Amino acid sequence: MQGLLLINKPKGLTSFGVVAKIKWLLHTKRVGHTGTLDPMATGVLPVLVGRPTVLCSHLLDADKEYIATVRLGITTDTLDITGNVLSECDVTVTKEQLVSTLRGFMGKQLQTPPMYSAIKKNGVRLYDLAREGKDVEREQREIEILELELLEFKENEFKIRVLCSKGTYIRSLADDIGKKLGTGATLTELQRTKTAGFSINECVDLDFLTPENASSFLKSAENAVINYPEIIVSDKQAERFVNGGELSLERLHFNAQPNNAEIYRVKNCNRFLGLGEVVSEKSALKIKCLTYHPSDEV
Repeated sequence: MQGLLLINKPKGLTSFGVVAKIKWLLHTKRVGHTGTLDPMATGVLPVLVGRPTVLCSHLLDADKEYIATVRLGITTDTLDITGNVLSECDVTVTKEQLVSTLRGFMGKQLQTPPMYSAIKKNGVRLYDLAREGKDVEREQREIEILELELLEFKENEFKIRVLCSKGTYIRSLADDIGKKLGTGATLTELQRTKTAGFSINECVDLDFLTPENASSFLKSAENAVINYPEIIVSDKQAERFVNGGELSLERLHFNAQPNNAEIYRVKNCNRFLGLGEVVSEKSALKIKCLTYHPSDEV
């Protein structure tokens, strides 16, 4: 059993917890998720099963959409409501002030990752350092807020829809908004509604999956990388490719001139073989990763 599962991650479970349950359900060790969600967060979590787990890293670059609820007048050490409260204050922010502040967060910008995150500093996870009471300097990362829409605003709490680039921490965004308003803020709810072209409406609740019905929710792994251009190869070329051989660019039929380092979905008939990468200096298409082997059909 292999392919792509679109899971609606439940609240309170880590992304690794989702992977562990799917491993148990499908009786397989080869399961991988494609982008961590905090335990308090819910929503779209693409999960690859079997040989296609090699595609996981190719989904991490995708833009993501979130619905976030933020409370003003409070700050915590984790930047969300699950953490220890650091400060509280009264809130007198108007809707007009909030809208103006949100407008200032549009576009490319530098963001400091939170201490409670899986990023490593000198080989140690930041959240491990944070649990030891340590606060270390973190390198700022360039992110981009593509869309930022105010959905609701009532007293000291508001809800926003955020479309953003990979690597954006919504907890940090909430904290930065609170700092800009002078009140402090913390994230209280978070749902990822889109990632890698998949929406929440396509997902299945984890609790609904059973060993008996799981296969009916498996999609072709090709869906995970459908944005890459396609190249069709012959039977002989397919055999060479899945056995580790490079393919001559001169013997392949491209719709457009291939560029160096460009990645293609390699297909033979209806079989998705994997991803190939153009190497211009060798005039070849080399293997990036394989999602198919003839033994899969045995």
